[in-house]
Amino acid sequence: MKKYIVIILPLFVWTSCSKIEETITETIDKTTESVKQKAQNAVHETLNETVSNSINSITGAENAQFQEVFPQSEPTMISDFKGKKFSFPNGSPAYFFKYKADKELLIPFLEQQETLNEEKSDQVVKKIDGKSIIDQLSFVEKFLPANTIDMSFLEDLKNDKSIEYYKLKRFPNSSTVIYNPKTQQVFQFVEVSQ
Repeated sequence: MKKYIVIILPLFVWTSCSKIEETITETIDKTTESVKQKAQNAVHETLNETVSNSINSITGAENAQFQEVFPQSEPTMISDFKGKKFSFPNGSPAYFFKYKADKELLIPFLEQQETLNEEKSDQVVKKIDGKSIIDQLSFVEKFLPANTIDMSFLEDLKNDKSIEYYKLKRFPNSSTVIYNPKTQQVFQFVEVSQ
């Protein structure tokens, strides 16, 4: 009988240890999965809240005038003007302007704008590749509720290779200018640093 106990006891202990190890492994796996799921949900909720706040800011945009950002501007320099002012979630103001202007007048005017810090400012407008701008606008368009902002111009930007893209930072203003040389149509986005 002692022989059987000596043989069965280690087998029983080994089986018990295996069951305990299996239970511990299952508990760790369940806990890990639960923590991972909660983290993903928290990230998803934060992202949705940020996007929602940004959209609410844009949809709550108020009308703005070109002279609010560029007080030295000559009113006859632009025509067919529409402007909106909105705020980013961090509180920084931004402007979106749509107007017509002669590029030969507009670009020098923008380059001559006063700045609060010459070291943080560009001296001349930089012509840039428009692909990143189109990608950013396409991304924003996905999150906008229907009929919030007329994004029909985005298709023109994607298809018309003659459209020109410019960047200029005259601190605190940072401008992105999209210019159609055929129609003299300008889309200008101005972010104001705080």
